[in-house]
Amino acid sequence: MPVYQFTATDQNGDPQQGTFEAPNEEQAYAQLAQYGLTVSKVLPMQETPLTGSPAPASPVEPEAKESVKKSKKKVKAEKALKPAKSKKKKKNGGILAIELGGGPNSEDISIFTRQMSTLVHAGLPLLRSLEVMIKQQDKKPKFKAMLEDISEKVSSGGNLSDGLAGYPKVFDNLYVNMVKAGEAGGVLELVLDRLAQFQEKNIRTIKKVKSAMIYPSVIMFVAVGIVTLLMMVVVPQFQTIFEQMLRGAPLPGPTQIVIGISELFSTHPILVLGGMGGTVGGLFLFKKTKPGAKVFDWLGLNVPAVKDVVGKSNISRITRTFGTLLSSGVPILQAIQITRDTLSNGLFINAMSKVHDSVRDGEAMAVQMERETVFPSMVTSMVEIGEETGELPAMLNRIADNYDEDVDNAVAGMTSLIEPVMIVFLAVAVGFIVIALFLPIVAIIETIGK
Repeated sequence: MPVYQFTATDQNGDPQQGTFEAPNEEQAYAQLAQYGLTVSKVLPMQETPLTGSPAPASPVEPEAKESVKKSKKKVKAEKALKPAKSKKKKKNGGILAIELGGGPNSEDISIFTRQMSTLVHAGLPLLRSLEVMIKQQDKKPKFKAMLEDISEKVSSGGNLSDGLAGYPKVFDNLYVNMVKAGEAGGVLELVLDRLAQFQEKNIRTIKKVKSAMIYPSVIMFVAVGIVTLLMMVVVPQFQTIFEQMLRGAPLPGPTQIVIGISELFSTHPILVLGGMGGTVGGLFLFKKTKPGAKVFDWLGLNVPAVKDVVGKSNISRITRTFGTLLSSGVPILQAIQITRDTLSNGLFINAMSKVHDSVRDGEAMAVQMERETVFPSMVTSMVEIGEETGELPAMLNRIADNYDEDVDNAVAGMTSLIEPVMIVFLAVAVGFIVIALFLPIVAIIETIGK
């Protein structure tokens, strides 16, 4: 086993140096950190030209070892004296997890991934990189506690992927498996960089969709507010005028409908608001059922304007996720399973399940994709070329880049179509109320004229 010479300072600030054995330089940093030492330099010992054995140990080595032992005992004693934290821990599949309740959001994880990629790429040891990230989380105590637990697992000899797997709600299956593949292939910094790119593009797409839906949502809110104001304030005043002027004469059909709705708003406002909320809540509950999920999945791929956004965004997510996993060294069958688990549309989930079974049975991936109607012919053709040339990961990432632009255009098109539809809806609703209120006025004018 290689012998390393270190220079460090203990917890009292006293300089320490010595030699010890470790499998590699990264493990050397990890072992010294366990002893409570702040490492400034770790160098492999030079071999003597005659014997090929390591150079003699430094004369201060026994003293350094004794200092390391004392530092280790001191750290253990300090840990024993620390008050117990309020974090609840539980065993989950053999992994020690912390119940945080509302951990970091997707942007926090994206920033963490990007910074970890930068630190590891710069040559900083993994444990030291985690310590740097922990110091930056003073404003996010829950995220800090999570990273401290992960760092503790790494310092005790575990892998980073093992620590991340303890928080499945924060680091999903895609994240953990890519990190595991990066550790196995010795390209962790490259995998972290790809993960950061993937998360950043995903966040940008979600923000574009949300920002595009703000204007239609405002119009819908204004429309509901105007109709409610007319029904609860304006229509009752007109109703009083009609009763005084027409003296029991029958009202036109549209007017009776508007007045009936107005009376319902005025006499049972809680019932009306409860009915609206119940309708919206019922739709959400229906969507969570299997029949409801099938209906909404079908509507998402068949309703004009919406189908382009849903279809292209799913294609982009599939190709981006699958390509990133393959380029990171994840086996193809496992990559298909992970990609399928990241989807929400049932039609695409079923299609990826069939693709998985087809590849498992020895068939080319493009052959089964061509049988599925959810995959455009351009996508299947490019996948086929990627399989033939052995450049499938690169081809999938190119498809994802193209579809990212198509998603932006589809969102813009959907927004431009929704805006006039909402305006027309508002005009029709208000116009119907106004016409219904003016029909009796016309009758009153005719009666006065006679």
